[in-house]
Amino acid sequence: MSNANPADAATADHAAACADLVRGGNLDALLGKLDGGMPVDLADVSGNTLLMLAAYHGQAAVVSALLERGADVNRLNDRGQSPLAGAVFKGEDTIVWLLLEAGADVDAGSPSAAATAELFGRGDLLR
Repeated sequence: MSNANPADAATADHAAACADLVRGGNLDALLGKLDGGMPVDLADVSGNTLLMLAAYHGQAAVVSALLERGADVNRLNDRGQSPLAGAVFKGEDTIVWLLLEAGADVDAGSPSAAATAELFGRGDLLR
C-alpha cells in the first residue's frame, strides 16, 4: 500500500482527484478517503505523493494528518524532489518544521532541502 502508483487510467484519475483535494486543503474529504482505505502514499503520474503536494501547496493541516497516518516523509517524486525541499522552496516554515519533526532528511533528493535552503538564503528554516 505504501508504494501505490497509478497503473491505469482509472487509478490515475482517482489519484488526480485526490491531489485536487490536497491542493485545495479539503481535509475532511481527504480523511474520508484515507479512512476508507486510500493509500496514504498515493502518488500521481509524476510520482508526487499526497504529502509532497500538501507540502508544496502550503496545506499544513493536510501535512499533519498525512504524517499522523504514516506518510513516507522522505519519498521522492520522479524528479528526485522531496517534500521537505518543496516546502523549503515555497518558504512554508510551519510545514518545514512538521516534516523535520517527522524525521525528514535534509540531504534527501536533488536538489536537497539543505541545498535549496542555501540557494534561497533560508538556512534558518532547517535549524
